[in-house]
Amino acid sequence: MTPRHLHRWSRVLPLLALCAGSTALAHAGLPETSNVTLRRGHPEDIFLGATFGAVISRDAGKTFRWICADAIGYGGWTPTSYLWREAGDILTATGSALLRSPDGGCSWSAHPFFKDTWVSAMAAHPTDDRILYVVTARHGKPNGVYRSQDGGETWAPSPLMRPGLLLNAVRVSPANPRRVYVSGKEENRLLLLRSDDAGETWTETVHPLPELQLPYDLLVEAADPASADVVWARVSAQGSTFLLRSDDAGQTLTTVSKIDDVFINMELSADGKTTWVGTLNHFFKGPSTGPLAMRSLPTGNACVLRDGDTLYACGSTWLHDWALARSTDEGDTWTHLFGLYEIQGAHHCPTGTPVRNVCPGRWPQLAEQLGAPLYPEEPPPDDGGTLPDAGTPDAGAPDSGSSSDAGTQPEPPPPPKSSSGCGAMGGNIVPLLLLLLPLTLLRRGPRRQNQERSP
Repeated sequence: MTPRHLHRWSRVLPLLALCAGSTALAHAGLPETSNVTLRRGHPEDIFLGATFGAVISRDAGKTFRWICADAIGYGGWTPTSYLWREAGDILTATGSALLRSPDGGCSWSAHPFFKDTWVSAMAAHPTDDRILYVVTARHGKPNGVYRSQDGGETWAPSPLMRPGLLLNAVRVSPANPRRVYVSGKEENRLLLLRSDDAGETWTETVHPLPELQLPYDLLVEAADPASADVVWARVSAQGSTFLLRSDDAGQTLTTVSKIDDVFINMELSADGKTTWVGTLNHFFKGPSTGPLAMRSLPTGNACVLRDGDTLYACGSTWLHDWALARSTDEGDTWTHLFGLYEIQGAHHCPTGTPVRNVCPGRWPQLAEQLGAPLYPEEPPPDDGGTLPDAGTPDAGAPDSGSSSDAGTQPEPPPPPKSSSGCGAMGGNIVPLLLLLLPLTLLRRGPRRQNQERSP
């Protein structure tokens, strides 16, 4: 065991003790990456959502720096995905607010247009990221689909808008960007909705899924890159996740795979013939008609993103050293890009921005947990506090439930039950993880400098 591993696990074991006898996130609520996005047209810019805020790189992964959760302001909800537009602004739907950073992650604010509703998901046009869609899901309010034609500056409701409708996901077809899919429920009915004209009119299909026992949470997950009529969804039932495929534009759904784990996200190859799925603990690959096979890597919060012929995947630093890796052979081998212990302090931001005000003072505590060196802080760029098209940012961290008229802001939805940071598994998991520690270190063996293979 190397000194670095000893140091890292000496910080982990107290965290495990805090989680004893409670519920927890993957790997006892340890810090993990959870999603990855690249800036459109600028693959050297990488943004990683994490259980402790976010991590950003502006130099193709040579250095990564931290954006603390309080500076982003998403509260108890951890965003499942971000969009980094080519123009430079970053957006995310939190389940409560639509958050936007106009300056590459330094300042964040909730869009005031959605102060009376809850934004549950967002999607962008595949080639023109000025065109955005969001869906909403606030009980007691009309919900539906909203569109933006200017990159999220202004929004307008689509004709799909009514009380009782709760929408949870939206996808735009890469094969035909006028085809938009959304999912959700109305009363106890699971719905998949389709628009063939960029949201002007909608076709609704109820999916009772009689072959499953008490199915719930039907979510559209992916639109096929090669065919606008092929769409993917997933549903929960009987303690498992069922991955579903439709070849007729959502009219019928067929089960492709049953996954006994918490689903994170999925990706499809450019021809739509290969599927990758990341779950809370595992990574799967297989033909788009199934079945999917579990791979040995990555493990832990295994998100996946395809950019051209390159795959990016989240993984657990605590299990196989890296938190982000890249593959150029469809996930058969992985090249280490980033481990949590390699974060080099807080994101460099101008004076007066929330990240500059809040995050540097909190970095030493996180660095201690991660086993990361306390890099000497370099003076961040300072443009006198002027942000491009951002107005004047608040001195403190923005609140995802606030805006200029905070007095009329509704209460945000309650955070997920697992947001305490201690577990998806019930019972005392400390003995299990103490047992896994030597196995993990034996499995790790000599650190491979370049590649790890997933058989």
